[in-house]
Amino acid sequence: MKAARTAAALSAALAGPRALVLPGAYDPLSAKLVEEAGFGMVYVGSYAAAAAGHGLPDVGALTLDEIVRHTKAVVDAVNVPVIADAEGGFFEPANIWRTIDAFERAGVAAIHIEDHAGGKHTTLPQTLIPLDAMKHKLRAALDARRSNDLAIIARTDAIWATKNIDEAIVRLQAFEEIGVDYLFPTGATPDMLRNIRAHVRTKIITINLPSVPDPAEWDGAADLVIDYGFCLKAATKALQQSLALAKARSPEAFGRKHLESERDFEARLGYAEFTRRAEKYQ
Repeated sequence: MKAARTAAALSAALAGPRALVLPGAYDPLSAKLVEEAGFGMVYVGSYAAAAAGHGLPDVGALTLDEIVRHTKAVVDAVNVPVIADAEGGFFEPANIWRTIDAFERAGVAAIHIEDHAGGKHTTLPQTLIPLDAMKHKLRAALDARRSNDLAIIARTDAIWATKNIDEAIVRLQAFEEIGVDYLFPTGATPDMLRNIRAHVRTKIITINLPSVPDPAEWDGAADLVIDYGFCLKAATKALQQSLALAKARSPEAFGRKHLESERDFEARLGYAEFTRRAEKYQ
């Protein structure tokens, strides 16, 4: 694995004093744009992979192979660490080595494994994997790593799914005792995270919230804040607007205000490198 893509590189990128609010990518091209914008790392999750890769909701419908294939395409497109979504680990503890092996081969810097047992983003009852079962999964995942180049992130949805911060703290403390690299309490506000930090020492990752419009509010509360749908939703809105103009036969739709120039677009995709290789080997 390239040194720039390892867990150590990820840790270095999170060494600053302020929280990094990271827009989530949805495919290799959006990942290139995140890297180009200077964020220093890329996140790709099941929400974006399901939507962009399959036009599906994020309800556990994707297989390990489908998510890893999508993730590897992102990894291959950038030169910065990639954090990937390993859902609930896909297997029980005795077979979770297959999940770890697949993501290590894909070249990611970190994966998160969650304790959410229900369908997310729905009105269905939300439940959690029992704590003991989750601890066994995390221990098995840590044992399965070939090296520390892959970070294991323990995610609890106790706040998101059950609104129970006390249960979240119990779970985070248990995950920390196991020795995971990062803790990931989803649904936590900055104030909740400052409370959580009084009980754990491990670096904290969380999800951006619509109720927190100012990234500075996360400073001192989280180390990394993932806005998992950012690129997906930004691209969808922009494309909807441009398509509406195109359907209305508006000349504006085909101008520089809505379309990047062909030269600038192709510059990031390797056309120039291909031309040099072609000329060299003619």
